[in-house]
Amino acid sequence: MGGVTPFTATDYPGQLAAAVFVQGCPWRCGYCHNPHLQTRTAGSPIAWSNVIGLLKRRVGLIDAVVFSGGEPSMDPLLGDAIAQVQALGYKVGMHSGGTHPVRLKSVLPSLDWIGLDIKAEFADYSTVTRVANSGLQARASLEAVLASGVAYECRTTAHPALLPEPVLLRLARTLADMRVTNYALQVFRTQGCSDVALNTSMSNTYPSVGVIEQIAGLFPSFQLRRS
Repeated sequence: MGGVTPFTATDYPGQLAAAVFVQGCPWRCGYCHNPHLQTRTAGSPIAWSNVIGLLKRRVGLIDAVVFSGGEPSMDPLLGDAIAQVQALGYKVGMHSGGTHPVRLKSVLPSLDWIGLDIKAEFADYSTVTRVANSGLQARASLEAVLASGVAYECRTTAHPALLPEPVLLRLARTLADMRVTNYALQVFRTQGCSDVALNTSMSNTYPSVGVIEQIAGLFPSFQLRRS
C-alpha cells in the first residue's frame, strides 16, 4: 500500500470513510496530484497487515473504505483486499482511471460505489495520459461500470490546454449519449500538481458559464467543483 488516510468525508459521497492508496499507475497525467504513487515499488511503504489493523480499530467510527491511488485496479490482490474490508462490515468504494478494465470488471460486483475518471475523448486520451491507445481501456471500463448497476460518478478534470471548451462539450455529449447520468466537472487546481506548464496556463474564466450550463443540461445529476 502507498498510504492511508484514516478519516475522510469527501472521498465517498455521503459516507465517512478511510482512504487506502494503492501504488502504481501506467499513465502519466500531468495534473496528477499523487505522482509519488505512479511507480510501483518492490517494498510497500505501508504493509497491508498494518492497514487492516487500523481498519479494525476504526469499526464503528467510519462507514466505508475507499481504494484510491495510483490506480487500484493495477494491484492483482485488490479483490482479496476488498473481501477483507467487507468482512469488517464496511461499504467499499473505489477511485479508478479505468486503466485495467478486465480486473475492474472482476471487482465491480463487490463494490458499493465507484468514482471513474474520464480524462478526454476516448480517441484523444493520450493527450492527457501520455500513453498511446489508453482511451480503449477507459471506454471499456466505463462500459463495464454502466452495465454493472453499481452506484457511480464519472468525473473529468478540466484544463483549457488539455480540454478546450469545444472539446469539453463534445466529451460531455459523448458521455450523455452513452447514458451516463451522474457527472462531475472538476476544474483543474494547482495544488499538488508539479507540471509547470499546466500550473501557469490555467484561466480563471474557464470553463465559461455558458459551457457549464450546456454541460449541466445533459445530465440528470451534475456537479461543478472548483476547489
